[in-house]
Amino acid sequence: MPYIDQDARARLAAGGAPAHAGELNYAITMLVDAYLARSAEAAGRTRYAHLNEAIGVLECAKLELYRRVTAPYEDEKIAESGDVYTARRDRLSADSKE
Repeated sequence: MPYIDQDARARLAAGGAPAHAGELNYAITMLVDAYLARSAEAAGRTRYAHLNEAIGVLECAKLELYRRVTAPYEDEKIAESGDVYTARRDRLSADSKE
């Protein structure tokens, strides 16, 4: 859990943008906590389904960030600096001969 100071918490609660990774973690944590609290209130208790939904959303958001932003960035860096994986090149070469 990101333990940021009270001034930063107030700034984020008022709609301020996270200034660093700890504040981003805190902002995401607060969104998930609010979702879980509302879900528990509506259902009368916390249910595993609510926790599973929250974790699934976080995982999908992570995967989408990787797919849309990180992987293309990595591809650019491979093109600039050269690949470090020989196993992949070997496999692709073998596949093309079949």
